[in-house]
Amino acid sequence: MGRLTTHVLDTAQGRPAGGVAVALFGLQPERRLIAQASTNTDGRLDTPLLDGDNFEPGIYELVFQVGDYFRRSLDNLPEPPFVDEVVLRFGIAESEQHYHVPLLVSPWSYSTYRGS
Repeated sequence: MGRLTTHVLDTAQGRPAGGVAVALFGLQPERRLIAQASTNTDGRLDTPLLDGDNFEPGIYELVFQVGDYFRRSLDNLPEPPFVDEVVLRFGIAESEQHYHVPLLVSPWSYSTYRGS
């Protein structure tokens, strides 16, 4: 069965980003909250955000509260921060696949990809 996982890496400080709040929303037929969690000290979630019978094809949105993380871990972060809430919208086409969505983030940029 398929599942959805994520992790967050702090590229500015060269370490996993622990304590980042993550929310998963389904967008069909309307936007609805599916799951919430925070990353552990390894920058990962302790369980998949979505798996089993709940893992269905569709359009989803991950929201990462990285501004709060950088406020805790960096001195002199400008207010408002350049990168605060990162919103990633993506599609799940195959319910038997593992979808891993990493976030690489600094106070000034972010990137993502479909990992394994």
